[in-house]
Amino acid sequence: MNRLLATAVSTAAAALLVAGGAVSAFAAAPADDATDKLCSSLTELKADNAKLRALDPATATKDQIKDAHKAVQDDWKTVAESTAQFNAAQKDAVKKASNDLKKTYDDLPGDTTGADALTKLTPDLQALDTAVASAQNGLQCG
Repeated sequence: MNRLLATAVSTAAAALLVAGGAVSAFAAAPADDATDKLCSSLTELKADNAKLRALDPATATKDQIKDAHKAVQDDWKTVAESTAQFNAAQKDAVKKASNDLKKTYDDLPGDTTGADALTKLTPDLQALDTAVASAQNGLQCG
């Protein structure tokens, strides 16, 4: 009888562990196509932000910075238009960081060198990267 009881308890415990693992795995995945698209858009935004950050201040031209900045702003528009559920605080953080980057870029004097532009943009680029990473984490993007 003890053996039967021990086997039943072990089987029940194993079933709970498997079920719990299945629930955890399910919870970690984005819930629907809209969320998948938002996660993909956030990944694009993060990648283009990284490309802008990676420009070499010694050799980057104003046109390269302009093109890279435009890619980041276009990515933000895609994220902003997403229909997926998006935590308001996270969306606001990404929006603020993107807007701050745009403002800093727009406020650059016309004769700004590539090196000076990247120096001035770096804090905003870092803030955007942090905001996007937080949003991806909150959405449980894979």
